[in-house]
Amino acid sequence: MYAWPAPELPVLPGQGASPRVYDSAVRDLVTTSPGPVARLYVCGITPYDATHMGHAATYVAFDLLQRVWRDAGHRVHYVQNVTDVDDPLLERAARDGEDWTHLAERETALFREDMTALRVLPPDHYIGVVEAIDRIVPLIVDLKAKGAAYDVDGDVYFSVASDERFGGVSGFSTADMLKFSAERGGDPDRPGKKNPLDPLLWRAARDGEPSWPSPLGPGRPGWHIECVAIALEHLGMAFDVQGGGSDLVFPHHEMGASHAQVFTGDAPYAKAYVHAGMVALHGEKMSKSRGNLVFVSKLRAEGVDPMAMRLALLAHHYRSDWEWTADVLATAQLRLGRWRAAVSRPDGPPADDLLAAIRERMTDDLDAPGALRAMDAWAERALTEGGTDEAAPGVTSRAVDAILGVAL
Repeated sequence: MYAWPAPELPVLPGQGASPRVYDSAVRDLVTTSPGPVARLYVCGITPYDATHMGHAATYVAFDLLQRVWRDAGHRVHYVQNVTDVDDPLLERAARDGEDWTHLAERETALFREDMTALRVLPPDHYIGVVEAIDRIVPLIVDLKAKGAAYDVDGDVYFSVASDERFGGVSGFSTADMLKFSAERGGDPDRPGKKNPLDPLLWRAARDGEPSWPSPLGPGRPGWHIECVAIALEHLGMAFDVQGGGSDLVFPHHEMGASHAQVFTGDAPYAKAYVHAGMVALHGEKMSKSRGNLVFVSKLRAEGVDPMAMRLALLAHHYRSDWEWTADVLATAQLRLGRWRAAVSRPDGPPADDLLAAIRERMTDDLDAPGALRAMDAWAERALTEGGTDEAAPGVTSRAVDAILGVAL
């Protein structure tokens, strides 16, 4: 599967530092310490509907991480999956009388268009589950051989008891795990399981559902094992950051870590687990199941500048939960206009302090709102006081582009 075209990153004077980020597994800020190549895995979409602003917030957050790493002199090896076969996708296709493969292809193509418009740096490997089946099956076979997986009426489940570190990613109580498992794709009440929290690895073929031949019998993979197979192939163990929305802390990232640690006999799966907050609309988290969505593609079709959308996202810290409103977008549009007016002047205030301030804010847990305030102050001086530095508007424009991803 192919990704989307990469925007050009301007070259800036000097070099930034590796950022601190909040690691959900240790419940504290940690300084990322990648080698020459920073390794990043971000869980991708299930393509049964268009990209909404909650999705966009997550992928823009990890785009910022990529940009700050690159500004610090690291290359980035970025991997993202597409869950292009799963229950919600199959249910939507059946509801609409559409072939599930066509639905997945169409919505994945629209996602690519949205990411391109938002100037999100693409992954180096963009892998669909369907094309990773031959990588997933051997992992499940190995987990069964290790005694870490078992059959329930032809389906194969992972035993969370096989990983002594289980629970270390989320830190949740058993009661909370059971609650979130039931809400987020698990089946804690299924009879025959050794532990209600044990997740599905392989779903045996059902009538009317796609399936693939395997030593486990015909079927298709469970949710968590797909990301593990893709991440281990392209990044290996102990990659720098596992990313996604905060709703993936449990069960998805918890289970993925356990699968990988039992399969390899090594730990950790990822050095840090970093999660973006949720975006709400009308008081509830944006969700395809609820239908309370603001689509990137719809706003684009209405003529909204994607850079205004990006600024609306950057105005909120990536870890915060917040609500999308018309005022959020209107404020971003005004900000974009002022910034563009400021850098369109023939000269301006010196930009060295601004670049340093943007770098300082972004290395402190990707504090985009703080970086925006620094740029607001520079733009205000440029528009009200002017300046004598002819190079400043160009340096400012390149800094905002390279680190914040906003093209002026």
